[in-house]
Amino acid sequence: MIEKRVCFDFEVDFSNGGGIQGQDFRLDIEGDDIDDDALAAAIIRDMRLLMVGEVRILNKRIIEEKHKRVASVEAPVAENGSTRTFIDLSHTIENGMITYKGLPAPLICDHLSRLQSREIYSDGTEFQIGRIDMVANTGTYIDVPFHRYADGHDLAGLGLDRVSDVPAVVVRVVGAVERAIDWHHFVPVECRDHAVLIHTGWDSHWGTERYFEGHPFLTEKAAMYLRDQGACLVGIDSLNIDDTSGGTRPVHSVLLGSGIPIIEHMTNLGALPLEGFRFHAAPPKIAGMGTFPVRAHATLD
Repeated sequence: MIEKRVCFDFEVDFSNGGGIQGQDFRLDIEGDDIDDDALAAAIIRDMRLLMVGEVRILNKRIIEEKHKRVASVEAPVAENGSTRTFIDLSHTIENGMITYKGLPAPLICDHLSRLQSREIYSDGTEFQIGRIDMVANTGTYIDVPFHRYADGHDLAGLGLDRVSDVPAVVVRVVGAVERAIDWHHFVPVECRDHAVLIHTGWDSHWGTERYFEGHPFLTEKAAMYLRDQGACLVGIDSLNIDDTSGGTRPVHSVLLGSGIPIIEHMTNLGALPLEGFRFHAAPPKIAGMGTFPVRAHATLD
């Protein structure tokens, strides 16, 4: 089904004086149209406005555009009567794939093939032992403080409470005109003790040359806001959480300097609701490393 949104301007007068205006405001709609009264109610409800005297809807038009608010996922019912849905948020690591230009692709091969194993084990018994040669920044991976700071904790020092069964929220910026994602986008969501996942839609370019040029990124002020609001982890479905046009990495510096892990190259964030789910992305317990791939995923109950 084609998803539609309404684009409109509005003016709100307050019964106790004053007012606000909005231009090119967009909302998801069900069906093909929405009347002005329903739009007025949505504005009042979503913006939590009080003492509203009059709402005027102007320049309304219906556009075909993917919804920004994903409906709740209908979870399958297990045999024990519980409902739980798993949503994979990781790219598949494949032999020869490029995650970041300038870094080598992984080499995946047999250390011991099934054919070779037949010479070791009894008839009818065979195994495969795989081997992978790769840099840590491959696929969907997590950064911990040691990645940026020599005295920061490594993967072995990462607390599971930051990356396993963590309450999470999604911030949707798909379709944003500007590449830089500033702090204002995070004000409406609960950041404290949550994994904050930024849905840019850039993962749609994964596996193409487009992925490596012009990616969305966070501003330093956004990183400082997330730090000050107590986010426990920040993830993004983009090439890098920082602007890579220069040599500084302020977002990495701010977040990792405060012990907040970063996950880059995520995918499938569009399948998540805005809130009400749990996030998981535990890496192996490795000493002396600050980055490693994770099987990032969410669970909905």
